[in-house]
Amino acid sequence: MGQGGEPRRAGAHDAELGPAVARAQQGDETAFAVAYRIVQPGLLGYLRGLVGDDAEDVASDAWLEIARDLTRFRGDGAGFRGWTATIARHRALDHLRRRRVRPRSTTLDSDVLDLPGGHDTHDEALESLSTAHALKLISRLPRDQAEAVLLRVVVGLDAPAAGRVLGKRPGAVRTAAHRGLKRLAREFGTPGVTDGGAGTLGEPE
Repeated sequence: MGQGGEPRRAGAHDAELGPAVARAQQGDETAFAVAYRIVQPGLLGYLRGLVGDDAEDVASDAWLEIARDLTRFRGDGAGFRGWTATIARHRALDHLRRRRVRPRSTTLDSDVLDLPGGHDTHDEALESLSTAHALKLISRLPRDQAEAVLLRVVVGLDAPAAGRVLGKRPGAVRTAAHRGLKRLAREFGTPGVTDGGAGTLGEPE
């Protein structure tokens, strides 16, 4: 996490993402490919947490809808990330309803969760997510915690954006993400993640 607890991994690319989306809306196919390249890894990781091995099929359906409705989007790079996550989530839930099964968290590819190094406690917990052991642990989190962690860490959304995707208040998303990360940190023996640190996962209320 960066200063103020904002996701670092996505933010580094949002300055490039916004202009690419704007050009794509004008019909620039190369720009659309750039936007796809930036967004797809996180989106696919999030979908793997919801539908498992069917993630690529669901992602393909989501991108068809994204491309179809692209001219309707209004916002910057971070907003586009949230918009695409909302579309992907709807497609995932539709897929799960067709399968008549409950949404489930599954292990994620390590390259999706290959986070940059850091020195604070939360970074240490997040970096551990790239291990096979951690990927098994995340699948055991309660769904609200797993999905909050996925949206914050894998997709790279801040708490308000993740809340819009999930239909929840930002504070609820921050709490769920913090509890999930705290639980993972405890499994890894990472000290210092406490309930009092929940606010470090997102912006102030």
